[in-house]
Amino acid sequence: MSDLLTATDVSFAFEKRRILEKVSLGLSAGEFVGLIGANGTGKTTLLRVLLGLLPLKTGEVLLNGDSIVNLSRREIALRATLVQQDTKIDFDFTAREIVAMGRTPYLGRFKPEKPVDLEAVARAMRETETESFAKRLVTELSGGERQRVHLARAIAQETSVILLDEPTSNLDLTHQFEALQLVKNITRTGKAALAAIHDLSLAARFCDRLLLLSNETIVAEGNPFEVITERNLLNYFGLRARIKIDDETGGLIIFPLGAN
Repeated sequence: MSDLLTATDVSFAFEKRRILEKVSLGLSAGEFVGLIGANGTGKTTLLRVLLGLLPLKTGEVLLNGDSIVNLSRREIALRATLVQQDTKIDFDFTAREIVAMGRTPYLGRFKPEKPVDLEAVARAMRETETESFAKRLVTELSGGERQRVHLARAIAQETSVILLDEPTSNLDLTHQFEALQLVKNITRTGKAALAAIHDLSLAARFCDRLLLLSNETIVAEGNPFEVITERNLLNYFGLRARIKIDDETGGLIIFPLGAN
């Protein structure tokens, strides 16, 4: 099966400072991949580079087999979307209006929403439980509510690839689980998702595969049991820890012992 998104030897620098160096990865249909790493390792930058929001220094990114440098912004938006961390909005848009922006790539300029667009927006708001505040201004919503609205916007966009930057930020425990379970369910329909996730336990619980970003590149890749190891926690997070397997769920449990 060919990858929906492929990055090969991707490098990025800002003001002569190398941030990413020869990063290669692929996302296949039906796959939920977690991007983990210590703060400041370039996770957000990588997501933006993959979507063409930041320029490549070297390397290539393909969306459905086509190089992003040859695609228009609209063509990229029909194939991939990015849910950023609690995007600040200073204008008086309602929650529904934000979600409806996900349909922009499908609409002509100043064209009204068609029935298919109305249904896509309604379905996205149902799935993210944002219907109850559809008419409220996003400036009046809590950080968690805004995060769910942005996730709904991405769902309404109906792309084959979804990139997410800390999708559980500002969410309470219940909505953290619901948000990641929703992303996992979406990938089961044949889409691919790549999410930068700060909480390693959540990443291990929901992701099919993990990428560990450190020292400007991918230093470990595999299933959660292969990537979240005591050695990797020590070497790349500076954390001494013990890792156990939960007898009931089979998931990873991380017991921090202290900083290195």
